[in-house]
Amino acid sequence: MNHTPGIGRSGRVDKVKEFVDHIARNSGYVLNTNLDWVNQVIGLMSGNYLRYGKYYCPCKQSHPLDPEKDPVCPCPDLKTEIENDGHCHCRLFFRPEALKDRMNILETITCPG
Repeated sequence: MNHTPGIGRSGRVDKVKEFVDHIARNSGYVLNTNLDWVNQVIGLMSGNYLRYGKYYCPCKQSHPLDPEKDPVCPCPDLKTEIENDGHCHCRLFFRPEALKDRMNILETITCPG
């Protein structure tokens, strides 16, 4: 799912939000209810888009970013991570039932971006 329908070259945060909403809706996932966290991850993805032209995952990217190996959202491990952990590595996407059980502010502080 590397195609990003409706996303222009602007990389604006509102377009990234539409993009992640689209992923969640089409996959049956929900977004983290911690809106500050969601906005932080979306802001970092927007910055990556403006700099590199793709929505590189801010929580899995190298520093400096390596376009040859760093994953683009949705990352290839998204489905497996959600099946195993109830959420993706960034804690952006959750299985609906897992979000209720696991939402804890300390669990969301893992993104190095």
